[in-house]
Amino acid sequence: MSLSSSPSGVWFKSTYSGTYDAQCVEVCAIEHGVAVRDSKHPNGPQLHISEQQWQNFLGSAITS
Repeated sequence: MSLSSSPSGVWFKSTYSGTYDAQCVEVCAIEHGVAVRDSKHPNGPQLHISEQQWQNFLGSAITS
């Protein structure tokens, strides 16, 4: 994992987040993984997560 500058791509947030809900994160596909950012601070820091780490997270979230 690392913090980095903005990737050039399309950011997505959960469909469970309402249009006006500021309590969410957004994800963007990057080379070898995903970038995650706070939707309230789109120009703030981002966490870059490897493909394997992202798959592990999704697997844990789905089974929880």
